[in-house]
Amino acid sequence: MDSLVTTEWLAGELGANDLRIVDATYMSSLPGAPKGDPAADYEAAHIPGAVFMDLAELADTSSDLPSMLPSPEKFASRMQSLGLGDGSRIVLYDSSPFHTAARAWWMLRTFGAHDVAILDGGLAKWRAEGRETASGKETLRHRHFTVWADDKGVRNLDQMKANVDSGAEQVLDARSAARFTGEEPDPRPATHAGHIPGSKNLPYGQLFNADGTWKQGDALKAAFEGAGIDLDKPLVTTCGSGITASVLAFGAHLLGNEAALYDGSWSEWGADRSTPKAMGPA
Repeated sequence: MDSLVTTEWLAGELGANDLRIVDATYMSSLPGAPKGDPAADYEAAHIPGAVFMDLAELADTSSDLPSMLPSPEKFASRMQSLGLGDGSRIVLYDSSPFHTAARAWWMLRTFGAHDVAILDGGLAKWRAEGRETASGKETLRHRHFTVWADDKGVRNLDQMKANVDSGAEQVLDARSAARFTGEEPDPRPATHAGHIPGSKNLPYGQLFNADGTWKQGDALKAAFEGAGIDLDKPLVTTCGSGITASVLAFGAHLLGNEAALYDGSWSEWGADRSTPKAMGPA
């Protein structure tokens, strides 16, 4: 299964025994962010057979930071309850302006799932094509999901501080240009404006076509190169809280670069008085 699948492909695979479809829509709780109730929207209309992954709850709820990875045990338990298990082919989609299926993709791969894809164009494209939807909740039989984690694709605060000095990994920020430069204040209280010194900026929306499908090939590569990124070199993505950084990580993956992700992102870096902050363009 490709990492990015089409609505036509998914329609032809519906009902396959090993296929699991997941609605991973998440709406930010930040002030000014679009509001919505993803769980209610899922129950109103979803792709037949899809289950709802609650990304708001699928986090380290003991952390002061908004979207840190949960423990491997918690993640495996939640996947089992959704009917996602070892050997499943998992297709993710969302209806979020933040393209949150990418966050679910990154988490699943971090916790050991191998056959994971994103539906190109998401539910909007599926519905625009007149394809069938279902309502209510789907209940799938629990399947075993092995408790496992590989943190080689995760960066923490200390590693990011060291990288400011070493420059060993390129850092790419998914936030808007105004938040990156510090022209716009950070929406989180007690959080400095600006960006990690030495980082580049590629607002995540630039990875999509006007119809919400992913840019691919040369068009996708041009977005990264336009931001000053060499896709042949190590890359770490960051954003406000680790959500849209996953969009950049998935885009890099489509181009053959297995980027790491700074999970604490600016909500950690910008609020920490010990970290250096840069203002202005990259």
